[in-house]
Amino acid sequence: MASANVLQLDDSNFDKEINKGAAPVLVDFWAPWCGPCRMIAPVLDKIADATVGQAYVAKVNVDEAPGVASRFRVSSIPTLLFFKNGEVHEQVVGLQGEADLMARLKALM
Repeated sequence: MASANVLQLDDSNFDKEINKGAAPVLVDFWAPWCGPCRMIAPVLDKIADATVGQAYVAKVNVDEAPGVASRFRVSSIPTLLFFKNGEVHEQVVGLQGEADLMARLKALM
């Protein structure tokens, strides 16, 4: 079951959500047909639950939000972008482990 702490972003709400505070945001660009995307989803849910009030985890379905995906030149999924103050600080492509993602996110806190 998906975590209620994971934000669902699209072309209409992306900028508002990314720029709404000083907390870092980990954004997962994914699609339902992507096997590695489905594999990383529970990891992102755990990170979202563990960082409530300190950081945000968000997901962008590239099929439903092609504008955002194009803007950030997402060509492979999963692509994970780490934002701080509305700016991209890091990009990671492919399946990643929980400890690595958590360390990258905590470095922005």
